[in-house]
Amino acid sequence: MKRGIWITVLAVVAFVAIVVARLPASWVVPEPPGVVSCASVDGSIWSGTCAGLNVQGSTVGDVVWNVHALRLLVGKLSANIILTRPTGSVHGDFDVGLDKSITARNVQADLPLDRDLMSLLPRNLQTLHGNARADITSAHFAKNLITQIQGRIELHDLEDRGREITPLGSYSLTFPPGGAGDPTGQLHDLGGPLAIEGTVRLMQDKPGFDVEGFVTARPDAPPSLINQLQYLGSPDAQGRRQFGSQMTF
Repeated sequence: MKRGIWITVLAVVAFVAIVVARLPASWVVPEPPGVVSCASVDGSIWSGTCAGLNVQGSTVGDVVWNVHALRLLVGKLSANIILTRPTGSVHGDFDVGLDKSITARNVQADLPLDRDLMSLLPRNLQTLHGNARADITSAHFAKNLITQIQGRIELHDLEDRGREITPLGSYSLTFPPGGAGDPTGQLHDLGGPLAIEGTVRLMQDKPGFDVEGFVTARPDAPPSLINQLQYLGSPDAQGRRQFGSQMTF
């Protein structure tokens, strides 16, 4: 009798395992309308694709994922994710813990700052256009805060397309490994109308960042940009003006 019970239990477990392993992704990925949805879904929850990912009404792109099932044994949902758009891509490894924290590793990105992506950011940043590149070794996100990050982010050919098109140049933000306190990156220009040196500190008491540093207008800077710099006060002996701003989301 006991042998028969165990055979039945094993059969049920095997059946459940097969169903879960082959569970269609379309059963768990939401379809439109919704805050997050896919135009079409293929594959399983372990390895599948989401074509036409839409977040809050903005088209993000197509997503391919491969879940590392064994990581579930240590309480983490781990997957390699690739996001592709007609003009760029993002790919990396991501872990989601039981506390809903997210750890990202080996993230590579090359995307334009187009209308769809910028609509996900605060309104005062949505007029920026350009190209973004990122090489993130590791980052940790918990309770709406980036608590740790190591890597480099670059913005190329940045423009402010508000009332008029104003070229802003290219910049890099590098977060070194280790370090105590709030994650702080070094900000430098990569050429353009403004010479900038500063820091960007990711705040830990609320979502947002604090940026400060020095800026100097180069000879080829447009007059409108030079006029805006005058609001920062008088330059120092090296012709630099100090700036600082805090932004929360």
